[in-house]
Amino acid sequence: MLKAFWLWLGRVLGKLLLTLALLGLLGWGVGELYYAQKFSGPVANEEQIPPDEAALTRLIIEDAVRVVEQHRDNTRVLRDAHAKAHGCVKGEVQVLDDLDADLRQGVFSEPGKTWQAWVRLSNGNAYPQFDRARDARGMAIKLLDVPGEKLMHSPAHASEQDFVMFNHPVFFVRDVAEYRSNFAAQADGKKVLAFFPSWDPRTWEVRHLFIALKTLAPAPESPVATTYNSIAPYKLGPANIKYRVVPAPQNCPPYNLPEQNQALPNFLRNALYQQLSLDRMPACFELQVQKQNAQYYMPIEDPSVEWSEKISPFQSVARITLPPQDFDSREQNLFCDNLSFNPWHSLAEHRPIGGINRLRKAVYEAVSAYRHERNDAPQGQPAAQPE
Repeated sequence: MLKAFWLWLGRVLGKLLLTLALLGLLGWGVGELYYAQKFSGPVANEEQIPPDEAALTRLIIEDAVRVVEQHRDNTRVLRDAHAKAHGCVKGEVQVLDDLDADLRQGVFSEPGKTWQAWVRLSNGNAYPQFDRARDARGMAIKLLDVPGEKLMHSPAHASEQDFVMFNHPVFFVRDVAEYRSNFAAQADGKKVLAFFPSWDPRTWEVRHLFIALKTLAPAPESPVATTYNSIAPYKLGPANIKYRVVPAPQNCPPYNLPEQNQALPNFLRNALYQQLSLDRMPACFELQVQKQNAQYYMPIEDPSVEWSEKISPFQSVARITLPPQDFDSREQNLFCDNLSFNPWHSLAEHRPIGGINRLRKAVYEAVSAYRHERNDAPQGQPAAQPE
């Protein structure tokens, strides 16, 4: 009797699991067909600015200030994102000698030119946490002594060109309106509402939830062992492009990082210190660009969509070298903590485009000013040249 019951229950559960699996496959297939139709070109090759974007941006700035106050430590106001640095190091960015003529724009206009830079490597969270926690990782590059008029007319940044990236190819929101809804929910401590703002399934952002979950990835073995992406698009002269930075160990002497103790809270800083300071070995990357082909679905205003590499492969434009150095001093850490990175610290040839970049201009500037004022830190001084 009992045996028969368990056999019957097993058959029922088996059929239920099979039904759920078939429904899941059906849902996946329908989703693939839907997005294949939705994400088809051509697309605009110019910006399209919604009328309510400025008002939403002001609300996001208010939420960002709330976040930095929620996550401040006992003495300092931290960044609203990428609060924890693994290191802020000196770098060199050398334009390739054989660069194609159409890529010779802005800071890439002179083949062979070497720019001195500050490079900040970080975790993405607004609150410093153990490196083993799933998180995004960021790279910000500040080229120094860059001549020419900049998009932001600030004396402190008049000679700088910034590039801001993190280690996932797409963003988990499509535009400023969704960013406001998502960010407000997180600032209120209601993370579930970030992707499910109401009971109406039409408002659910399941696809963007999966992007966010993929973005919160396990830590790499080192901050110099992962790829960083611009996410949002930029100009490169007349072209629309995206940037990425990829590790290029072939450009450096052979090096194997000793295994790190990932139970330590700051093992990514330790890995960077091991390579650059203890073993005195450089780290190498290549800076690459991907051009928009507007005949295909490569949108400017939706950074949640990845541009196809099959249609438009990335092209290397410069080599980045982090030379051996001592970087983990109190003075340098404080100096770099006071640095402000903004993609709008830029020549017109590298103009940021798209809604998320337009949002960054206002939010980064406002939060930076607020942070420096609360920390009583100087922000009217340009970044120093690495010695």
